[in-house]
Amino acid sequence: MDIAMIGLGKMGANMARRLRAGGHRVIGFDPAEAPRSALATAGGEPVDALERAVEALAPPRALWIMVPAGAPTDATLDRLMPRLAAGDTIVDGGNSYYRDTLRRAAAAAARGLHYVDSGTSGGVWGLHEGYSLMIGGDPAAVERLRPIFATLAPAPDRGWGRVGPSGAGHFTKMVHNGIEYGLMQAYAEGFSILEHKHEFELDLHQIAEIWRHGSVVRSWLLDLTANALADNPTLAGIAPYVEDSGEGRWTLAEAIELGVPASVIAQSLLARLRSRDADSFSDKLLAAMRNQFGGHAIKRE
Repeated sequence: MDIAMIGLGKMGANMARRLRAGGHRVIGFDPAEAPRSALATAGGEPVDALERAVEALAPPRALWIMVPAGAPTDATLDRLMPRLAAGDTIVDGGNSYYRDTLRRAAAAAARGLHYVDSGTSGGVWGLHEGYSLMIGGDPAAVERLRPIFATLAPAPDRGWGRVGPSGAGHFTKMVHNGIEYGLMQAYAEGFSILEHKHEFELDLHQIAEIWRHGSVVRSWLLDLTANALADNPTLAGIAPYVEDSGEGRWTLAEAIELGVPASVIAQSLLARLRSRDADSFSDKLLAAMRNQFGGHAIKRE
């Protein structure tokens, strides 16, 4: 099947390579020359303009966009939609906010276009392991792209599926990432407790490897934790600063709107925010209060 990949960052490029390996024709556009050259090496057909990606496909076209969420996605769609014809399909495989997806799907429908949202998980390992795809959109449009989804997934019959109408794919991926926040925080806290028990001289990598087999807490995240501890047992040189890309915030906001308690996700998000406060005013004030009511010593900088 022919498809255009718009955005050849690391994940987009790897997805294009997996599609090429599966026998699909892949047209690729990225503003930068280096990823276009890499696509050519992988057997894809790079173009140097968004318009040429559209022209290279015969209707009904299928175009997969992998650009950052928010304004970059809107800017790409503003350029793309007027060049498409009724019956063409756009797949948004990025981490877009599902409410933005609903708005974009309505705009696409007004032009006679199909808008499919594919929440995509797999990261840098997806090229070899396959991607988990949570798909929203019109059933017929999704079915037409089945060969694409089946190639990108870990296997044709698992790891992907249509979960509902437009917006449902990105909503599902949003909650997936909120769960991911909680799982990561639990591993981080548990290993921190182990690391602080100095008298036992615990080997954290050894423990991670033990837990990977047979344990009820085994998971792919634990596999990656074991990899990280093997490479750098003391995590030397890594700053205690954790970014968030938005999905945890969106998940928590949705939980509040729906009246659903989500304390673990909330605390994991707050922990990430706390990691960025290198000069914590709140902690300084806590120390000052303890000094005021109890005369407790204050540690000076």
